[in-house]
Amino acid sequence: MKIRYVLHNAYGTGGTIRTVVNQANALCDTHDVEIASVYRSAEAPVFALDPRVRLVSLTDLREDGSRWTDPAGKNSRFWRKTRRFPSPLPQRADFRYGRWDPLVDLKVLRYFREQRDGALITTRPALNLMSAWFAPRELIRIGQDHLNFASYPAPLQAAITRAYPRLDAVTVLTRTDLTTYRGALGDSVRLERIPNGTPPPAADVPENDRGAVLVAAGRLIRQKGFDLLIEAFRLVHAEHPEWQLRIFGEGKARRKLTARIAELGLGDVVHLRGRTRDLESELGQASIFVLSSRKEGLPMVLLEAMSTGLPVVSFDCPTGPAEVVVDGVNGLLIPAEDVPGLAAGMSRLITNGHERSAMGKAARATGAEYAMPVIAGQWEKLFTELSPGRLG
Repeated sequence: MKIRYVLHNAYGTGGTIRTVVNQANALCDTHDVEIASVYRSAEAPVFALDPRVRLVSLTDLREDGSRWTDPAGKNSRFWRKTRRFPSPLPQRADFRYGRWDPLVDLKVLRYFREQRDGALITTRPALNLMSAWFAPRELIRIGQDHLNFASYPAPLQAAITRAYPRLDAVTVLTRTDLTTYRGALGDSVRLERIPNGTPPPAADVPENDRGAVLVAAGRLIRQKGFDLLIEAFRLVHAEHPEWQLRIFGEGKARRKLTARIAELGLGDVVHLRGRTRDLESELGQASIFVLSSRKEGLPMVLLEAMSTGLPVVSFDCPTGPAEVVVDGVNGLLIPAEDVPGLAAGMSRLITNGHERSAMGKAARATGAEYAMPVIAGQWEKLFTELSPGRLG
C-alpha cells in the first residue's frame, strides 16, 4: 500500500516529527512509504529515516517564507510580500498557515492531486483541513491530531468541525481527546485513538550508572513550560546542590531562559544542551525525567523516557500525561503549573532512591505498551478496515 505522510517541516526536532518518522520506519517493511515536507529548515533531517522511506521537500522554504539557503535574517524571495496578507483559504485558522503564500498552497495542493491511490496522512490542523477540502476522494485521507481539540482557538475548532467530516478518519492520541472530538463531531467521521509509538529501547541502564541528573526535552517555547521548570529547580537546588538539570532542545525562548538561569545563579547546574541526535543515550545518564508543559497531546519524549526506565515527575496538563503516568506508581503527577509542587516532586524522588528505582521499573513496563510494533499493528488494522476497493 502507498502511504504518504505530509509534515509541516520534517527537518525539525519536534515530537510530531519524531512520531511520524517512527511510524514511517515501522511501516516501510510492508508498504511504500514517503514523507513530504512542506517546509525545509536544513540540508538533512535530524531524525534517522529508514533508507526505504523517501523524503521529499515540497518547497525550499523556511517557515518564515525565506529560502532555507538564505543567510539568517535575509529573505531573497519576491513572493514573500504576499505574506503581508491573511490567507484566503480554510487553513488560515491554523496560526502557522495564517499568512498567505500562494506558492506554498500550490505546492501542497499539487502534491495531494498527484496521489492516485493509497493513504494520505496529514499531521497538523492546517494540512488536515487542506486534505479534507482538496485531496482526491479516492485516497484514504487520515488526519492526525498531535495536540488536542480543546487547546485550539474557537475559529480553528469551527474550521475543524466543518471540514473533518469529509475525511475518512481522524486519529487522536488520548482517550480524553477522543471524547472531546466525539462531542464536537459525533459520528460524522471515524475517530480512532492511536497513541504515539516508541522505537525499541536499549537494555536497562544499571541504577549505579545513572547520575545525579534530572532531564527534560522539547522545543524551547512557552508551551513546554521550561520557565516554570527552572523556577522549580531553584527550590530543588537549595536542598540538593549536587543535582543538575539538563534541558535538551532549541527554540525562540533560549535567550530568555538563559538570562533567567544566570539571574538565579544556576549557571553551573542548569544546562540548556541544545539538540541531540541521541536522546536515548542522554536519558540513560539521568535518574529522573521532568515534564513541565502547559499543554500537550501525548508527549513523545515522555514515552521515550519511560521506556528507558526513568521515573517521571510531570505536570498534569491537558492532555497526555495522566494517560500514562499513574501517580505514585511509575511517576508523580503534579497539578498543572504548580511550581512548588513540581519542586516537591523532584525532591521526593531525589531523596528516596528506593521509590525512584521502583517507579523506574514500572515506567519501563508502561513504556513497553507503547512500543512501535504494538502501535504499528493498530495502524495496520485501520488501513485494512478503510481500504476495501482502494488499495494501492
